[in-house]
Amino acid sequence: MFETRSIFDAMHAASRQTPTPDWATRADRLRRLRALVMENRAAIAAAISADFSNRAQQETELAEVFPSVAGIAHALRHGKRWMRVRRRATGLWFKPAASKLMPQPLGVVGIVAPWNYPLLLAIGPMTAALAAGNRVMLKQSEYTPRFAALFAQLVSTSFAADEIAVVNGDAEVAREFSRMPFDHLLFTGSTAVGRHVMRAASEHLTPVTLELGGKSPAIIGPGADFDKAVERILVGKLLNAGQTCIAPDYVLLPADQVQRFIDTAKRVFGKLYPDLAGNPDYTSIVSPQHFARLQSLVDEASQLGALPVPLSDAVSDAMSRRMSPLLLSGVNDGMRVMQEEIFGPLLPLLPYGSLEQAITYVNAHPRPLALYLFEKNRANIDQVMRNTVAGGVSINDTLLHIAQDDLPFGGVGASGMGAYHGEYGFQTLSKMKPIFHQSAINGLSLFKPPYGKTFQMMMKLLVR
Repeated sequence: MFETRSIFDAMHAASRQTPTPDWATRADRLRRLRALVMENRAAIAAAISADFSNRAQQETELAEVFPSVAGIAHALRHGKRWMRVRRRATGLWFKPAASKLMPQPLGVVGIVAPWNYPLLLAIGPMTAALAAGNRVMLKQSEYTPRFAALFAQLVSTSFAADEIAVVNGDAEVAREFSRMPFDHLLFTGSTAVGRHVMRAASEHLTPVTLELGGKSPAIIGPGADFDKAVERILVGKLLNAGQTCIAPDYVLLPADQVQRFIDTAKRVFGKLYPDLAGNPDYTSIVSPQHFARLQSLVDEASQLGALPVPLSDAVSDAMSRRMSPLLLSGVNDGMRVMQEEIFGPLLPLLPYGSLEQAITYVNAHPRPLALYLFEKNRANIDQVMRNTVAGGVSINDTLLHIAQDDLPFGGVGASGMGAYHGEYGFQTLSKMKPIFHQSAINGLSLFKPPYGKTFQMMMKLLVR
Protein backbone atom coordinates (compact mmCIF):
# COMPACT_ATOMS: atom_id res chain seq x y z
CA MET A 1 0.00 0.00 0.00
CA PHE A 2 3.03 2.33 0.15
CA GLU A 3 2.77 2.92 -3.60
CA THR A 4 -0.96 3.62 -3.28
CA ARG A 5 -0.33 6.12 -0.52
CA SER A 6 2.33 7.89 -2.58
CA ILE A 7 -0.15 8.15 -5.48
CA PHE A 8 -2.70 9.63 -3.09
CA ASP A 9 -0.19 12.11 -1.66
CA ALA A 10 0.75 13.37 -5.13
CA MET A 11 -2.90 13.62 -6.13
CA HIS A 12 -3.79 15.39 -2.88
CA ALA A 13 -0.98 17.93 -3.38
CA ALA A 14 -2.10 18.58 -6.97
CA SER A 15 -5.70 19.09 -5.85
CA ARG A 16 -4.59 21.73 -3.34
CA GLN A 17 -2.29 23.43 -5.81
CA THR A 18 -5.09 23.74 -8.38
CA PRO A 19 -8.21 23.62 -6.20
CA THR A 20 -10.77 24.75 -8.78
CA PRO A 21 -10.12 23.54 -12.34
CA ASP A 22 -11.94 25.51 -15.03
CA TRP A 23 -14.62 23.97 -17.22
CA ALA A 24 -12.22 23.46 -20.13
CA THR A 25 -10.05 21.20 -17.95
CA ARG A 26 -13.00 19.26 -16.63
CA ALA A 27 -14.54 18.84 -20.08
CA ASP A 28 -11.22 17.60 -21.47
CA ARG A 29 -11.06 14.92 -18.77
CA LEU A 30 -14.64 13.86 -19.47
CA ARG A 31 -13.97 13.63 -23.22
CA ARG A 32 -10.90 11.50 -22.61
CA LEU A 33 -12.96 9.23 -20.38
CA ARG A 34 -15.62 8.87 -23.06
CA ALA A 35 -12.99 8.12 -25.70
CA LEU A 36 -11.44 5.49 -23.42
CA VAL A 37 -14.78 3.66 -23.31
CA MET A 38 -15.80 4.12 -26.93
CA GLU A 39 -12.45 3.14 -28.45
CA ASN A 40 -12.11 -0.01 -26.34
CA ARG A 41 -15.67 -1.34 -26.24
CA ALA A 42 -14.87 -4.72 -27.72
CA ALA A 43 -11.86 -5.31 -25.46
CA ILE A 44 -13.84 -4.24 -22.39
CA ALA A 45 -16.73 -6.57 -23.21
CA ALA A 46 -14.34 -9.46 -23.89
CA ALA A 47 -12.53 -8.95 -20.58
CA ILE A 48 -15.78 -8.83 -18.62
CA SER A 49 -17.08 -11.93 -20.39
CA ALA A 50 -13.87 -13.79 -19.56
CA ASP A 51 -14.16 -12.76 -15.90
CA PHE A 52 -17.73 -14.07 -15.72
CA SER A 53 -16.98 -17.18 -17.81
CA ASN A 54 -19.65 -15.85 -20.16
CA ARG A 55 -21.46 -12.56 -20.59
CA ALA A 56 -22.79 -11.48 -23.97
CA GLN A 57 -21.12 -8.46 -25.55
CA GLN A 58 -24.60 -7.11 -26.28
CA GLU A 59 -25.44 -7.18 -22.57
CA THR A 60 -22.29 -5.24 -21.70
CA GLU A 61 -23.04 -2.74 -24.46
CA LEU A 62 -26.60 -2.24 -23.22
CA ALA A 63 -26.09 -2.31 -19.47
CA GLU A 64 -22.64 -0.74 -19.15
CA VAL A 65 -21.33 1.04 -22.24
CA PHE A 66 -24.54 2.87 -23.16
CA PRO A 67 -25.34 4.33 -19.70
CA SER A 68 -21.67 5.18 -19.16
CA VAL A 69 -21.31 7.28 -22.29
CA ALA A 70 -24.82 8.72 -21.90
CA GLY A 71 -23.90 9.91 -18.41
CA ILE A 72 -20.69 11.52 -19.67
CA ALA A 73 -22.60 13.23 -22.50
CA HIS A 74 -25.11 14.57 -19.98
CA ALA A 75 -22.30 15.99 -17.82
CA LEU A 76 -20.66 17.60 -20.86
CA ARG A 77 -23.95 19.25 -21.83
CA HIS A 78 -24.77 20.61 -18.40
CA GLY A 79 -21.58 20.69 -16.34
CA LYS A 80 -20.65 24.29 -17.13
CA ARG A 81 -24.04 25.42 -15.84
CA TRP A 82 -23.65 23.28 -12.69
CA MET A 83 -20.41 25.15 -11.91
CA ARG A 84 -22.06 28.58 -11.83
CA VAL A 85 -22.35 30.49 -8.59
CA ARG A 86 -26.03 30.41 -7.55
CA ARG A 87 -27.76 33.39 -6.01
CA ARG A 88 -29.77 32.68 -2.89
CA ALA A 89 -32.39 34.75 -1.10
CA THR A 90 -31.22 36.93 1.78
CA GLY A 91 -33.45 37.43 4.81
CA LEU A 92 -35.40 40.68 4.84
CA TRP A 93 -33.68 42.01 7.94
CA PHE A 94 -30.21 41.46 6.45
CA LYS A 95 -30.73 43.30 3.18
CA PRO A 96 -29.10 44.85 1.17
CA ALA A 97 -26.55 42.10 1.84
CA ALA A 98 -26.35 39.24 -0.69
CA SER A 99 -26.16 35.44 -0.40
CA LYS A 100 -24.83 32.88 -2.86
CA LEU A 101 -23.62 29.30 -3.22
CA MET A 102 -20.26 28.60 -4.84
CA PRO A 103 -19.67 24.98 -5.96
CA GLN A 104 -16.08 23.91 -5.33
CA PRO A 105 -14.28 20.58 -5.83
CA LEU A 106 -13.67 18.53 -2.72
CA GLY A 107 -10.23 17.38 -3.87
CA VAL A 108 -9.48 13.65 -4.10
CA VAL A 109 -12.42 11.25 -4.39
CA GLY A 110 -12.01 7.54 -3.67
CA ILE A 111 -14.27 5.12 -5.54
CA VAL A 112 -14.70 1.44 -4.69
CA ALA A 113 -16.36 -0.33 -7.63
CA PRO A 114 -18.00 -3.78 -7.46
CA TRP A 115 -17.65 -6.75 -9.79
CA ASN A 116 -21.19 -7.03 -11.16
CA TYR A 117 -21.03 -3.98 -13.45
CA PRO A 118 -17.33 -3.14 -13.25
CA LEU A 119 -17.35 -0.57 -16.06
CA LEU A 120 -20.59 1.31 -15.31
CA LEU A 121 -20.06 1.47 -11.56
CA ALA A 122 -16.59 2.89 -12.09
CA ILE A 123 -17.47 5.33 -14.88
CA GLY A 124 -20.67 6.65 -13.27
CA PRO A 125 -19.09 7.92 -10.03
CA MET A 126 -15.98 8.97 -11.94
CA THR A 127 -18.09 11.14 -14.26
CA ALA A 128 -19.60 12.95 -11.28
CA ALA A 129 -16.19 13.40 -9.66
CA LEU A 130 -14.53 14.79 -12.80
CA ALA A 131 -17.45 17.11 -13.61
CA ALA A 132 -17.15 18.48 -10.08
CA GLY A 133 -13.43 19.14 -10.65
CA ASN A 134 -12.02 16.37 -8.46
CA ARG A 135 -9.21 13.87 -8.93
CA VAL A 136 -10.04 10.18 -8.61
CA MET A 137 -8.56 7.03 -7.14
CA LEU A 138 -10.45 3.89 -8.12
CA LYS A 139 -10.34 0.47 -6.45
CA GLN A 140 -11.61 -2.30 -8.75
CA SER A 141 -12.93 -5.67 -7.59
CA GLU A 142 -10.66 -8.69 -7.39
CA TYR A 143 -13.52 -10.81 -8.80
CA THR A 144 -13.08 -9.22 -12.25
CA PRO A 145 -9.27 -9.29 -12.58
CA ARG A 146 -9.08 -9.21 -16.38
CA PHE A 147 -11.25 -6.15 -16.66
CA ALA A 148 -9.47 -4.51 -13.73
CA ALA A 149 -6.06 -4.98 -15.37
CA LEU A 150 -7.34 -3.72 -18.72
CA PHE A 151 -9.03 -0.68 -17.21
CA ALA A 152 -5.93 0.23 -15.20
CA GLN A 153 -3.85 0.07 -18.37
CA LEU A 154 -6.34 2.18 -20.35
CA VAL A 155 -6.53 4.82 -17.62
CA SER A 156 -2.74 5.02 -17.33
CA THR A 157 -2.44 5.80 -21.05
CA SER A 158 -5.27 8.37 -21.06
CA PHE A 159 -4.75 10.25 -17.80
CA ALA A 160 -1.90 11.61 -15.74
CA ALA A 161 -1.28 9.78 -12.48
CA ASP A 162 -2.50 12.81 -10.50
CA GLU A 163 -5.81 12.92 -12.45
CA ILE A 164 -7.08 9.33 -12.22
CA ALA A 165 -5.34 6.32 -10.71
CA VAL A 166 -6.58 2.72 -10.56
CA VAL A 167 -5.67 0.47 -7.64
CA ASN A 168 -6.07 -3.29 -7.99
CA GLY A 169 -5.75 -5.97 -5.36
CA ASP A 170 -7.56 -8.22 -2.92
CA ALA A 171 -9.86 -7.55 0.01
CA GLU A 172 -6.95 -6.41 2.20
CA VAL A 173 -6.05 -3.76 -0.39
CA ALA A 174 -9.70 -2.67 -0.37
CA ARG A 175 -9.66 -2.33 3.42
CA GLU A 176 -6.52 -0.19 3.33
CA PHE A 177 -7.97 1.85 0.46
CA SER A 178 -11.08 2.62 2.55
CA ARG A 179 -8.88 3.89 5.40
CA MET A 180 -7.16 6.53 3.27
CA PRO A 181 -7.98 10.20 4.02
CA PHE A 182 -10.00 10.92 0.89
CA ASP A 183 -12.08 14.07 0.65
CA HIS A 184 -15.02 11.78 -0.18
CA LEU A 185 -15.39 8.01 -0.54
CA LEU A 186 -18.04 6.43 -2.77
CA PHE A 187 -18.59 2.71 -2.28
CA THR A 188 -20.84 0.36 -4.24
CA GLY A 189 -21.34 -3.12 -2.85
CA SER A 190 -23.09 -5.17 -0.20
CA THR A 191 -24.64 -3.79 2.96
CA ALA A 192 -22.34 -5.97 5.08
CA VAL A 193 -19.17 -4.65 3.45
CA GLY A 194 -20.62 -1.12 3.45
CA ARG A 195 -20.62 -1.18 7.25
CA HIS A 196 -16.89 -1.97 7.27
CA VAL A 197 -16.19 0.77 4.71
CA MET A 198 -18.04 3.37 6.74
CA ARG A 199 -16.21 2.28 9.89
CA ALA A 200 -12.83 2.56 8.14
CA ALA A 201 -13.68 5.97 6.66
CA SER A 202 -14.65 7.30 10.08
CA GLU A 203 -11.01 7.21 11.18
CA HIS A 204 -10.39 10.34 9.08
CA LEU A 205 -14.00 11.61 9.20
CA THR A 206 -14.15 10.95 5.47
CA PRO A 207 -17.68 11.59 4.17
CA VAL A 208 -19.14 8.57 2.40
CA THR A 209 -21.71 7.76 -0.24
CA LEU A 210 -22.77 4.14 0.14
CA GLU A 211 -24.61 2.47 -2.74
CA LEU A 212 -25.65 -0.83 -1.22
CA GLY A 213 -28.42 -3.28 -2.01
CA GLY A 214 -31.00 -5.28 -0.14
CA LYS A 215 -34.21 -6.92 -1.16
CA SER A 216 -35.98 -4.90 -3.84
CA PRO A 217 -39.64 -5.93 -4.22
CA ALA A 218 -41.71 -6.07 -7.38
CA ILE A 219 -45.41 -5.59 -6.62
CA ILE A 220 -47.96 -6.74 -9.17
CA GLY A 221 -51.05 -4.71 -8.35
CA PRO A 222 -54.65 -5.89 -8.83
CA GLY A 223 -54.99 -3.62 -11.88
CA ALA A 224 -51.73 -4.58 -13.60
CA ASP A 225 -51.25 -5.78 -17.16
CA PHE A 226 -50.28 -9.14 -15.70
CA ASP A 227 -48.53 -10.80 -18.64
CA LYS A 228 -46.55 -7.66 -19.37
CA ALA A 229 -45.58 -7.42 -15.70
CA VAL A 230 -44.22 -10.96 -15.70
CA GLU A 231 -42.18 -10.27 -18.82
CA ARG A 232 -40.63 -7.05 -17.49
CA ILE A 233 -39.88 -8.63 -14.10
CA LEU A 234 -38.07 -11.52 -15.78
CA VAL A 235 -36.14 -9.22 -18.09
CA GLY A 236 -35.00 -7.15 -15.10
CA LYS A 237 -34.28 -10.19 -12.97
CA LEU A 238 -32.29 -12.15 -15.54
CA LEU A 239 -30.15 -9.33 -16.88
CA ASN A 240 -26.63 -10.34 -15.81
CA ALA A 241 -28.25 -13.52 -14.37
CA GLY A 242 -29.70 -11.49 -11.52
CA GLN A 243 -26.32 -10.13 -10.42
CA THR A 244 -27.69 -6.59 -10.28
CA CYS A 245 -28.09 -4.49 -7.15
CA ILE A 246 -31.50 -3.23 -8.28
CA ALA A 247 -32.78 -6.53 -9.69
CA PRO A 248 -36.25 -7.52 -8.49
CA ASP A 249 -35.48 -9.67 -5.45
CA TYR A 250 -38.97 -11.07 -4.84
CA VAL A 251 -42.49 -10.67 -6.22
CA LEU A 252 -45.59 -9.71 -4.25
CA LEU A 253 -48.65 -10.73 -6.25
CA PRO A 254 -52.37 -11.45 -5.73
CA ALA A 255 -52.82 -14.82 -4.04
CA ASP A 256 -55.00 -16.19 -6.85
CA GLN A 257 -52.38 -15.35 -9.51
CA VAL A 258 -49.42 -17.47 -8.35
CA GLN A 259 -49.95 -20.32 -10.79
CA ARG A 260 -50.61 -17.88 -13.61
CA PHE A 261 -47.29 -16.19 -12.85
CA ILE A 262 -45.49 -19.54 -12.98
CA ASP A 263 -47.10 -20.55 -16.27
CA THR A 264 -46.49 -17.14 -17.85
CA ALA A 265 -42.90 -17.00 -16.60
CA LYS A 266 -42.09 -20.36 -18.18
CA ARG A 267 -43.50 -19.22 -21.50
CA VAL A 268 -41.71 -15.85 -21.38
CA PHE A 269 -38.40 -17.41 -20.36
CA GLY A 270 -38.57 -19.83 -23.28
CA LYS A 271 -38.78 -16.88 -25.65
CA LEU A 272 -36.03 -14.88 -23.92
CA TYR A 273 -33.51 -17.71 -23.55
CA PRO A 274 -34.29 -20.69 -25.80
CA ASP A 275 -31.96 -23.67 -25.39
CA LEU A 276 -30.51 -22.31 -22.16
CA ALA A 277 -27.63 -24.79 -21.92
CA GLY A 278 -25.91 -23.35 -24.98
CA ASN A 279 -27.47 -19.90 -25.06
CA PRO A 280 -24.76 -17.21 -25.48
CA ASP A 281 -27.05 -14.46 -24.15
CA TYR A 282 -27.30 -15.86 -20.62
CA THR A 283 -24.63 -14.71 -18.16
CA SER A 284 -22.72 -17.04 -15.86
CA ILE A 285 -22.32 -16.54 -12.12
CA VAL A 286 -19.12 -14.63 -11.43
CA SER A 287 -17.28 -17.13 -9.20
CA PRO A 288 -17.51 -20.64 -7.71
CA GLN A 289 -18.11 -19.09 -4.28
CA HIS A 290 -21.07 -17.06 -5.52
CA PHE A 291 -22.48 -20.09 -7.35
CA ALA A 292 -22.21 -22.24 -4.21
CA ARG A 293 -23.90 -19.57 -2.10
CA LEU A 294 -26.88 -19.38 -4.47
CA GLN A 295 -27.21 -23.15 -4.49
CA SER A 296 -27.14 -23.17 -0.69
CA LEU A 297 -30.02 -20.68 -0.63
CA VAL A 298 -32.10 -23.03 -2.78
CA ASP A 299 -31.17 -26.10 -0.72
CA GLU A 300 -32.04 -24.47 2.59
CA ALA A 301 -35.35 -23.05 1.29
CA SER A 302 -36.29 -26.47 -0.09
CA GLN A 303 -35.53 -28.15 3.23
CA LEU A 304 -37.75 -25.62 4.99
CA GLY A 305 -40.71 -26.24 2.69
CA ALA A 306 -40.26 -23.96 -0.32
CA LEU A 307 -41.04 -25.34 -3.76
CA PRO A 308 -38.40 -24.60 -6.45
CA VAL A 309 -39.97 -24.19 -9.90
CA PRO A 310 -37.42 -24.34 -12.75
CA LEU A 311 -38.02 -22.10 -15.75
CA SER A 312 -35.91 -24.31 -18.01
CA ASP A 313 -35.22 -27.98 -18.53
CA ALA A 314 -31.49 -27.22 -18.45
CA VAL A 315 -29.77 -28.14 -15.19
CA SER A 316 -27.38 -25.81 -13.40
CA ASP A 317 -23.71 -26.46 -14.19
CA ALA A 318 -21.14 -25.67 -11.51
CA MET A 319 -18.23 -26.01 -13.95
CA SER A 320 -19.45 -23.26 -16.28
CA ARG A 321 -21.24 -21.52 -13.40
CA ARG A 322 -24.41 -21.37 -15.49
CA MET A 323 -27.31 -21.40 -13.04
CA SER A 324 -30.73 -22.35 -14.34
CA PRO A 325 -33.29 -19.81 -13.05
CA LEU A 326 -35.81 -20.86 -10.44
CA LEU A 327 -39.03 -19.47 -9.06
CA LEU A 328 -39.56 -20.24 -5.37
CA SER A 329 -43.08 -20.58 -3.97
CA GLY A 330 -44.01 -21.28 -0.39
CA VAL A 331 -41.23 -19.10 1.02
CA ASN A 332 -41.26 -17.37 4.41
CA ASP A 333 -39.10 -14.94 6.36
CA GLY A 334 -37.37 -17.76 8.25
CA MET A 335 -35.44 -18.70 5.10
CA ARG A 336 -32.11 -17.14 4.15
CA VAL A 337 -33.44 -16.53 0.64
CA MET A 338 -35.88 -14.07 2.22
CA GLN A 339 -33.30 -12.54 4.54
CA GLU A 340 -30.32 -11.95 2.24
CA GLU A 341 -30.08 -10.10 -1.04
CA ILE A 342 -30.21 -12.90 -3.60
CA PHE A 343 -27.97 -11.52 -6.35
CA GLY A 344 -28.72 -14.35 -8.75
CA PRO A 345 -31.46 -15.97 -10.87
CA LEU A 346 -33.74 -17.03 -8.00
CA LEU A 347 -37.12 -15.34 -7.66
CA PRO A 348 -39.36 -15.94 -4.63
CA LEU A 349 -43.12 -15.45 -5.02
CA LEU A 350 -45.11 -14.03 -2.08
CA PRO A 351 -48.90 -14.01 -2.42
CA TYR A 352 -50.93 -11.22 -0.80
CA GLY A 353 -54.61 -10.84 -0.01
CA SER A 354 -54.82 -7.07 -0.52
CA LEU A 355 -52.60 -4.25 -1.72
CA GLU A 356 -52.52 -2.93 1.85
CA GLN A 357 -51.08 -6.27 2.95
CA ALA A 358 -48.32 -6.00 0.33
CA ILE A 359 -47.47 -2.49 1.49
CA THR A 360 -47.36 -3.65 5.11
CA TYR A 361 -44.94 -6.44 4.18
CA VAL A 362 -42.57 -4.04 2.40
CA ASN A 363 -42.66 -1.60 5.31
CA ALA A 364 -41.94 -4.33 7.85
CA HIS A 365 -38.51 -4.89 6.28
CA PRO A 366 -35.43 -2.70 5.65
CA ARG A 367 -36.03 -0.03 3.05
CA PRO A 368 -35.07 -1.33 -0.38
CA LEU A 369 -32.73 0.16 -2.96
CA ALA A 370 -35.44 -0.19 -5.61
CA LEU A 371 -39.17 -0.81 -5.69
CA TYR A 372 -41.15 -1.88 -8.74
CA LEU A 373 -44.90 -1.49 -9.10
CA PHE A 374 -46.99 -2.86 -11.95
CA GLU A 375 -50.37 -1.21 -11.91
CA LYS A 376 -52.65 0.84 -14.19
CA ASN A 377 -55.04 2.20 -11.55
CA ARG A 378 -53.90 5.68 -10.53
CA ALA A 379 -55.31 5.44 -7.01
CA ASN A 380 -53.43 2.20 -6.39
CA ILE A 381 -50.20 3.70 -7.74
CA ASP A 382 -50.59 6.74 -5.47
CA GLN A 383 -51.33 4.49 -2.49
CA VAL A 384 -48.11 2.53 -2.93
CA MET A 385 -46.00 5.61 -3.68
CA ARG A 386 -47.28 7.51 -0.63
CA ASN A 387 -46.93 4.63 1.78
CA THR A 388 -43.53 3.12 0.91
CA VAL A 389 -39.99 4.46 1.00
CA ALA A 390 -37.31 3.17 -1.39
CA GLY A 391 -34.10 4.37 -2.97
CA GLY A 392 -35.75 4.59 -6.39
CA VAL A 393 -38.86 3.42 -8.22
CA SER A 394 -39.83 2.24 -11.69
CA ILE A 395 -43.54 1.91 -12.40
CA ASN A 396 -44.62 -0.66 -14.99
CA ASP A 397 -41.00 -1.63 -15.68
CA THR A 398 -37.81 -2.59 -13.90
CA LEU A 399 -34.30 -1.12 -13.64
CA LEU A 400 -34.87 1.89 -15.89
CA HIS A 401 -34.94 4.59 -13.21
CA ILE A 402 -31.17 4.08 -12.85
CA ALA A 403 -30.65 5.17 -16.46
CA GLN A 404 -32.25 8.61 -16.02
CA ASP A 405 -29.45 11.15 -15.73
CA ASP A 406 -31.74 13.80 -14.24
CA LEU A 407 -32.83 11.54 -11.36
CA PRO A 408 -30.64 10.82 -8.32
CA PHE A 409 -29.54 7.24 -7.74
CA GLY A 410 -29.01 6.09 -4.19
CA GLY A 411 -30.37 4.04 -1.35
CA VAL A 412 -32.05 4.78 1.94
CA GLY A 413 -31.40 3.21 5.32
CA ALA A 414 -29.86 -0.23 4.95
CA SER A 415 -29.77 0.15 1.17
CA GLY A 416 -27.39 3.08 1.31
CA MET A 417 -26.86 6.77 1.88
CA GLY A 418 -26.22 9.66 -0.46
CA ALA A 419 -26.92 9.79 -4.19
CA TYR A 420 -25.27 10.57 -7.48
CA HIS A 421 -25.98 10.76 -11.25
CA GLY A 422 -26.18 14.01 -13.16
CA GLU A 423 -26.33 17.20 -11.16
CA TYR A 424 -26.98 15.22 -7.97
CA GLY A 425 -23.58 13.55 -8.37
CA PHE A 426 -21.98 16.93 -9.06
CA GLN A 427 -23.42 18.31 -5.82
CA THR A 428 -22.52 15.21 -3.80
CA LEU A 429 -18.87 15.52 -4.86
CA SER A 430 -18.69 19.30 -4.51
CA LYS A 431 -18.65 21.61 -1.53
CA MET A 432 -21.61 23.89 -2.11
CA LYS A 433 -19.96 26.76 -0.25
CA PRO A 434 -22.40 29.29 1.24
CA ILE A 435 -21.24 32.92 1.02
CA PHE A 436 -22.84 35.89 2.76
CA HIS A 437 -21.69 39.25 1.39
CA GLN A 438 -22.36 42.11 3.76
CA SER A 439 -23.31 45.49 2.35
CA ALA A 440 -21.39 48.62 3.33
CA ILE A 441 -24.73 50.03 4.47
CA ASN A 442 -26.46 47.77 7.00
CA GLY A 443 -28.40 47.91 10.24
CA LEU A 444 -26.24 45.64 12.38
CA SER A 445 -25.05 48.62 14.43
CA LEU A 446 -28.48 48.51 16.09
CA PHE A 447 -27.83 44.95 17.37
CA LYS A 448 -24.72 45.25 19.51
CA PRO A 449 -23.94 46.06 23.14
CA PRO A 450 -24.81 47.93 25.16
CA TYR A 451 -28.29 46.37 24.92
CA GLY A 452 -30.49 49.35 25.63
CA LYS A 453 -33.92 50.57 24.62
CA THR A 454 -33.11 50.72 20.91
CA PHE A 455 -32.06 47.07 20.96
CA GLN A 456 -35.24 46.07 22.80
CA MET A 457 -37.38 47.96 20.32
CA MET A 458 -35.67 46.31 17.35
CA MET A 459 -36.03 42.84 18.92
CA LYS A 460 -39.77 43.42 19.28
CA LEU A 461 -39.89 44.02 15.52
CA LEU A 462 -37.87 40.87 14.83
CA VAL A 463 -39.57 38.46 17.20
CA ARG A 464 -43.34 38.68 16.84
